[in-house]
Amino acid sequence: MTAAPQPSPTVLVIDDEMGILDTIRILLKSEGFVPHTALGGKKGLEQIAALKPDLIITDVRMPDVTGLDILASVRAHDPEAVVILMTAQASLQSAIGAVNNGAFYYIQKPFKNDELLAIVRRAAEHRNLRHESRSLKIEMKRRDRSSRPLGASKPWLEALHIAELVANTDSTVLLQGESGTGKEVVARYIHDLSGRASKPFVSINCGALPENLLESELFGHVKGSFTGASRDKEGLFFTAGEGTFLLDEIGETTAATQVKLLRVLQQREVIPVGATEAKPVNARVIAATNRDLEEEIKRGNFRSDLFYRLNVVSILLPPLRDRPGDIELLAEAFLRRAAEARNEEPRSLQPDALEAMKAYNWPGNVRELENALERAAILAKGRTIPLSGLPEKVSERRSDPLVSEAAQANPTLDTIERAYILWVLENEGGNKPRTAEILGIDPSTLHRKLSRYDLDK
Repeated sequence: MTAAPQPSPTVLVIDDEMGILDTIRILLKSEGFVPHTALGGKKGLEQIAALKPDLIITDVRMPDVTGLDILASVRAHDPEAVVILMTAQASLQSAIGAVNNGAFYYIQKPFKNDELLAIVRRAAEHRNLRHESRSLKIEMKRRDRSSRPLGASKPWLEALHIAELVANTDSTVLLQGESGTGKEVVARYIHDLSGRASKPFVSINCGALPENLLESELFGHVKGSFTGASRDKEGLFFTAGEGTFLLDEIGETTAATQVKLLRVLQQREVIPVGATEAKPVNARVIAATNRDLEEEIKRGNFRSDLFYRLNVVSILLPPLRDRPGDIELLAEAFLRRAAEARNEEPRSLQPDALEAMKAYNWPGNVRELENALERAAILAKGRTIPLSGLPEKVSERRSDPLVSEAAQANPTLDTIERAYILWVLENEGGNKPRTAEILGIDPSTLHRKLSRYDLDK
């Protein structure tokens, strides 16, 4: 199979002399490149954020924003950026120093056209080779099933399949599911399969901070913007650079924060707290929530326009009770991890202990399972973990987790909701629109709940 031809590289040329810009633009265009120009360093930074060019050629000596400023800014966001410096004799030494700090090459003014083209061609080849190497690594990771988040149940594999399809795009992803179902694990999996894998993965729990501190963490702040702001601080959107930013528990944000997040997604820029000028951001956003955001919209707790911006691709992560076949796989992995942490042989579960774990409802999902096994491994006296070694609420064996929990004095809300939906659905002869009407919810919400409780069949 013949490899697809590489698209013509885009080249941004930055200089404060229009004559030089026009000359280089014509020269590059005649050689098959796609040139863009920016008059001055400030305009150059704006063009870099908007165009994301493959190559950057910049003069060193410019007023306000120099070529060295541009190099530092670009490299801070993308350590692999390909930057060529143009320099006069007076700044030759600083240009050489900049090459040592990450510039691809420098060319001294005045230069010959053939000399400049040779450097640009080498830079383009360098960029293509690096891109091919990164693509190969991503493809190898895709084919390496051992890197997949663990699980073999149908609902889990369906969620991972969507994650794999969307990974190598820039689309915003909304991960939905109960606490402990592995939303951050799947977010990291998406990042690792994407073209941003070599860039930062940054996350924040939006429900863990009060509004003013959350906004400072997200967007940054300038010195003196509030009590305690003794210096400028970059926000996490800026820290994420060209990487991935996970906004965990997005449903916990206030209305004011939601407005500012909407601006980031629409304008691709942030305004630090206390600042007046916006800064461009290029991170890919993944949001996660354990809430039903459509229900929160109806209650007036979440903005519908922000929801639609986040909900470009939605992935519903199933609770552990809907994937009982994965419990043994997960248990073995967690026990192995616990043993490695203590540098000992992994323990195994006795058959009755495993049976009890499969029967338990796991309201805390995978996180609760991991904690229970870590505790059991620490307290176990032998090489196997007996039924008595599990937490008491797990060791009370159940033949049917749904029936037995419904019979308890304090069933969970999920158990009650599932039983009620099933009862109405059966009474209506499987008529889903009528069931949704009786329940007082949208058909789309009913569809999600049927899928969540494994009732859609």
